[in-house]
Amino acid sequence: MPETQITDVAAYMAEVGERARAAARAMARAETAAKDAALTAVAAELDAARDALGQANAADLEAGAAKGLDAALLDRLELTPGRIDAMIEGLHQIAGLPDLVGAISELNYRPSGIQVGRMRVPLGVVGIVYESRPNVTADAAALCLKSGNAAVLRGGSEAFHSNRAIAECIQRGLAAAGLPEDAVQVVATTDRAAVGAMISSPEHIDVIIPRGGKGLIERISRDARVPVIKHLDGICHVYVDDRADLDKALAVAVNAKTQRFGTCNTLETLLVAAPVAGDFLPRVGAELAGAGVELRGCERTRAVLGDARPASDEDWDTEYLGPILAIRVVDDLDAAMDHIERHGSRHTDSIITEDYGRARRFLREVDSSSVMVNASTRFADGFEYGLGAEIGISTDKFHARGPVGLEGLTSQKFIVLGDGHVRR
Repeated sequence: MPETQITDVAAYMAEVGERARAAARAMARAETAAKDAALTAVAAELDAARDALGQANAADLEAGAAKGLDAALLDRLELTPGRIDAMIEGLHQIAGLPDLVGAISELNYRPSGIQVGRMRVPLGVVGIVYESRPNVTADAAALCLKSGNAAVLRGGSEAFHSNRAIAECIQRGLAAAGLPEDAVQVVATTDRAAVGAMISSPEHIDVIIPRGGKGLIERISRDARVPVIKHLDGICHVYVDDRADLDKALAVAVNAKTQRFGTCNTLETLLVAAPVAGDFLPRVGAELAGAGVELRGCERTRAVLGDARPASDEDWDTEYLGPILAIRVVDDLDAAMDHIERHGSRHTDSIITEDYGRARRFLREVDSSSVMVNASTRFADGFEYGLGAEIGISTDKFHARGPVGLEGLTSQKFIVLGDGHVRR
């Protein structure tokens, strides 16, 4: 599937934006049954197109390897049968979720006799700029459709063929349900000027959601004239308390680091309370070394794990997205929370403890979008949270925070009901 030859990117993106704006009006009034029918049809199209999806993805993987993409990026790019299954399951889950659009809440009479409430409404046109993972194309389209939005999707050049193949399935599903095919548009050029046009066009796009490396997100956050929902880093922590069940701690730490290396909810720094470091570090070090993870530790860590490399100041602030883990021995819960406050990215942090009071303190005091007790950071995901899928993670403190699902893709407006009422 060759790239469309586009000579005037600005004109092309303006056309995409105008079509998206028109489609957004149609989607805002679409019935729940039509949206669910479209999601179900897209799932069926993806299932029927497995061979075509595999061939398109193979072309991307071959090109990526030739360009020298590292193992973590190639892993994010790969569209395995299991990941196709997950896309399909996510579509069915989203179809089964309640439709929030049009829901009215807090409807109350005022002394004047009017009724005032709030109605949940779509954001309008959602622009998504993402890298590597082609499954984002299906996840983002599904969430935007269910929440009554139109979507303009600009994937990375490394996943161009995969994204186009998925987009064809989406548009066939939309057509089968009688919804406008322009409700989901995948940008047909890899020219970076397309991103610039998206983030500087508030007349066409209502919100931008970037998913990718820190450089991409920093650029969009800096240059955008459109509101941005984003997170910059996934520097996730697991703190093993001195009142932890060390078997649980071992299982959680190993899973959080090794279940997948290249994701934003992967463990990057392990904090261990000093009283249990001598018992716990040799066990977790052996497991992680066996999984090919390079360990970098503070002086107290290296006193127990002699094979660990010295950790630098930079290691505490690094999202590796690969088989490297920083380990620090801390005195207690307060020291662990101080470290997270200084070096964390407000993404996901977990405590392993059997002490209810300490767990409660951690939940209350750690200022991250997901905070966990006795659970792997890898659960910080819209699919695992029951959102059906997610369109991204937000570490901002307004509108949407954490995995962004249907509610995060809607807003609320005030509605007023009267019967000829006038203000006196």
